[in-house]
Amino acid sequence: MAQPQSGIIPQPHQNALFLILRVRDPAINGPAVARVVAGVPALVGRAGTIDPTAKLVCTASLGPEFWDVISPGKRPLGLRPFRAIEAGGRSAPSTGGDLLFHIISKRADLNFELATRVRNRLGETVEVMDEVHGFRYLDSRDLTGFIDGTENPKGKERAKVALIGAEDPAFAGGSYVFTQRYIHNLKKWAGVPQKDQEKVIGRRKRDSKELSEKDKPPTAHISRVVIEERGEELEIVRHSFPYGTVSESGLFFIAYSKNLDIPEKMLSRMMGIAGDAMHDHLMDYTQAVSGAMFFAPSLAVLRALGSSAGGR
Repeated sequence: MAQPQSGIIPQPHQNALFLILRVRDPAINGPAVARVVAGVPALVGRAGTIDPTAKLVCTASLGPEFWDVISPGKRPLGLRPFRAIEAGGRSAPSTGGDLLFHIISKRADLNFELATRVRNRLGETVEVMDEVHGFRYLDSRDLTGFIDGTENPKGKERAKVALIGAEDPAFAGGSYVFTQRYIHNLKKWAGVPQKDQEKVIGRRKRDSKELSEKDKPPTAHISRVVIEERGEELEIVRHSFPYGTVSESGLFFIAYSKNLDIPEKMLSRMMGIAGDAMHDHLMDYTQAVSGAMFFAPSLAVLRALGSSAGGR
């Protein structure tokens, strides 16, 4: 299989930076932007020499509209825009984006250094849509106080879940990316007794042990996102991070998958549009404010995008 970008498979470190950009006048600036994006792995290598122990990695992804500008007629089979959802007073907006840079390392300052270098290379060809600085909270907990990512695939299973293979050979080694930024209502959440919080999540708060079927409501978070089809659980590789200040905070959700249908199915069950008249009760305490889909090509395809743009 073609070599994937460096940030997809490894387990996340202590800090992350998510940078979502819109390309100005993509028909004009697209080729120059594609060349910069193709050079990001080299930028990562150089910035990483500042402190090799920080294990700096970055994944560069492209949105569907920008992909069609720089690679017309040759698109990954599943790449598409995210469709906004409105249901029962709950909303999951579609905000889009042309470029996503997902930077992770043990050092927040090194993440910032790399993001600055990328942004400077792109110059006035882009504008920033969203910039989120994520951090590892306590023992890998969400700001709700519950351990996050318990169901994440481990070991070799991560590549199997995240990376495209023979189903789309031209884009093997790449991965689809789904992002949402959530703002938590932590004041409202803090007013919920712990036993009731555990029923909202479906796990014990202390040790993340799953509640028994008797005690776990069908509206619990894990009841909605754990889906089995034909005897197999649908999985994604999560790289989500808490973020924020004391006045506004939440979760930047990011999932890598070889099939965008999987995170869409999970979200439809969370939002209450799966046809069973139930929604994820965690949605009563948090609000999505962004949503977008991207494609993270393999290193070979990333280089090819830059090369093909060279003559334009």
